[in-house]
Amino acid sequence: MTLAMIGVGLLAGVLGAILGLGGGVVVVPALEFVLPRFGHAVTIGQAVAISQIGVLAVGLSGAAAYLQRGLVRARTGYLLSPYTIAGGAVGSFLGLVLPARAVATVFALLLLYSSYNLLRGLKRVEAEREPSRLVTPAMTFAGIMSGLLGIGGGTVQVPVLNLMAGVPIREAIATSTFIMGLTAVGNALVYQAGGLLDLRLAGGVALGVLIGARAGAGLQSRIPADRLKLVFSLLLIFTAIQLLWKYWGSA
Repeated sequence: MTLAMIGVGLLAGVLGAILGLGGGVVVVPALEFVLPRFGHAVTIGQAVAISQIGVLAVGLSGAAAYLQRGLVRARTGYLLSPYTIAGGAVGSFLGLVLPARAVATVFALLLLYSSYNLLRGLKRVEAEREPSRLVTPAMTFAGIMSGLLGIGGGTVQVPVLNLMAGVPIREAIATSTFIMGLTAVGNALVYQAGGLLDLRLAGGVALGVLIGARAGAGLQSRIPADRLKLVFSLLLIFTAIQLLWKYWGSA
């Protein structure tokens, strides 16, 4: 099972670093669908808790690579991260008390909405734009979603940074990766206190993520910006359909 966890983390790390996701959109569904095959079923709350460690690993590894290449808007990251950290603490608490179907449904709806926003922005010119006044509350919401769903907040942060803050897509992904690492620390602590974090499983996922994130950060520069947005959107739609089918298909 350890090899399976490393494999999940490897895939999550590559996709997470390329798309600024934090890997949670891979880790959470994968843990729910893969672990039962090894006789170790987990709840979505436990999967979200484990995913927080993967998000932390992506944030540390991916951000280091992006910082070396000068893609991270560090000032923007430091200014916005307090809002995502506070939101993450709130979201993590909600993750401890809300029923699994509610968490899965919110997760799916968020993915679909983020996908719509990115697809709508595919034809926009990659140039600096004046930031919207809604950036701060939107990033706080991203923090809440990261804590509640274990997704790193990239599914919200990347569209917000790109479409609302006027940051070009590559720098938006890099800055989102930087912010999510800071946010994940507090989220993981809340889930650990709530007794949902399995450190053994999380360690396997984190190891795979650390390896995959470094590779993903290098691959990201070779993919056209529009294709990045399209792949990101299709991945979000696929994951949302999976979750809705699991929790509502037999209802």
